[in-house]
Amino acid sequence: MTIENRYEFVMLFDVENGNPNGDPDAGNMPRIDPETSYGIVTDVCIKRKIRDYVALVKEKEPGYQIYVRDGAVLNNQHELAYKKFDIKPEEKKLPKDEAEAKKITGFMCENFYDIRAFGAVMTTKVNCGQVRGPVQINFARSVDPVVTQEVTITRVAVTSAADAEKKEHEMGRKHIVPYALYRVEGYVSANLAQKSTGFSDDDLNLLWDALINLFEHDHSAARGKMATQKLFVFKHKNVLGCAPSHVLFDRIKVSRKSDKPARSFSDYEVVIDDKNLPDGVELIVKL
Repeated sequence: MTIENRYEFVMLFDVENGNPNGDPDAGNMPRIDPETSYGIVTDVCIKRKIRDYVALVKEKEPGYQIYVRDGAVLNNQHELAYKKFDIKPEEKKLPKDEAEAKKITGFMCENFYDIRAFGAVMTTKVNCGQVRGPVQINFARSVDPVVTQEVTITRVAVTSAADAEKKEHEMGRKHIVPYALYRVEGYVSANLAQKSTGFSDDDLNLLWDALINLFEHDHSAARGKMATQKLFVFKHKNVLGCAPSHVLFDRIKVSRKSDKPARSFSDYEVVIDDKNLPDGVELIVKL
């Protein structure tokens, strides 16, 4: 069943001795706001991890394919819709028949979770239209300015026989943040779900599971120790919502307990103003 309530959410996650989101324009250093030194994790990075989680837990389950995945050829994905309805694709154009065009776009929404959630622009050579997804996520930003650190590492094995004649080991570098707590805010629009992609209650519950377990199956030497620490969800009683999202976000305050540099989540205090919530708004603590 397509969702009938608007939602907003606030997620807190942290990193210890890792690089949560490298910037290829800066030698893969952790992303930062250059004016304030606050750490940044892009929405694309977070959506990638949601996609990977869904692909893991819903592998081969109908309706939960991932559109933007490693190795995917998007035009080949689009051709699945045309083959389903035995329609011949016309280059860069949807079928002229409106009903057929809706079938093509609808097929993509029904079969690909990330299209139902995030939407997609599918107006390539094999055109499946475009849809705006109900789930939108802001950039994550660290609660405090971060200190990025370049760590020199060594490897006892060399790359080639020629290298072995000149040296016994090789040097390298990795970039880390010693510790940082990040906050990300997001939105789930029931209006767009109903009018556009058909994002369902089951899809929504899967989204919450993905956010809670976002880093559990994504550990690597580069990303270090990462974990979702808190997930707060504001549920509205209707489709359009009962209060502005920024007013609700302001009810979650996060601050450092002392002037000492933070090195764990316990160094922060999370204050939740759940008194006198706007009429029709419910605060749900998922984690």
